[in-house]
Amino acid sequence: MGERDSTPRSGETADGTPGGGPPLVAILTGAGISTDSGIPDYRGPQGVWRTDPEAEKLVTYDSYMGDPDIRRRSWRMRGESPVWEAVPNAAHEAVARLERSGTPVRVITQNVDGLHQAAGVPDRKVLELHGNARTVLCTACGERSAMARALERVAAGEPDPPCEVCGGVLKSATVMFGQQLDGEVLAAAVAVARACDVFLAVGTSLQVQPAASLAGLAAEHGARLVIVNAESTPYDPLADEVVREPIGTALPRLLSALHR
Repeated sequence: MGERDSTPRSGETADGTPGGGPPLVAILTGAGISTDSGIPDYRGPQGVWRTDPEAEKLVTYDSYMGDPDIRRRSWRMRGESPVWEAVPNAAHEAVARLERSGTPVRVITQNVDGLHQAAGVPDRKVLELHGNARTVLCTACGERSAMARALERVAAGEPDPPCEVCGGVLKSATVMFGQQLDGEVLAAAVAVARACDVFLAVGTSLQVQPAASLAGLAAEHGARLVIVNAESTPYDPLADEVVREPIGTALPRLLSALHR
């Protein structure tokens, strides 16, 4: 993991140093922010887990590690993922624009698509709670490599490519069902939630813990809580503002108001 400025302060300057600038804005994003980029969500009315419950097995750690057929199907799914063709949409661009304005921003994302960084948010300001799909991890030796290389091997005829270093089982460097979140990343996210002045939860059902609890933690520590989501969430009663408008129009408007 690269160096992260994980303990920001209110009034922090754009380069991460203390200052007398604007308040710290934390943005928790879920699958809903990427649907306009062509990446389906998971728990919405047309979400992947509702329309194809069997697909959940492909991203469940025990099933993946214990069944070579599941791994082969999972590699085919990865190769067909819309992530590889996706580009940042208006919501991702709005977040990057806010960061470039000099407003202290931290993005905490449940997504694995890397679109916040593609839009221009510095990697050190993005906390990926569930990892990143563009990297492959060996479950035996811990070697990391590019997903593109692994998919090339699959396309060339290796349906379940082993680690090129030790021969171990490879998986995407994402958190599967049944795995724990990275403790350092989660601790950094908690620090952001406690320190921020504004906390926006965008495109997330706020049902998956511990990520969802960050919204409540921010509110408990005095942050203004804004929820932007098509459906109700368990944290709506705590919110200062709940927005049901499409994310692609609502988020640019909300963030533009923060750096006027």
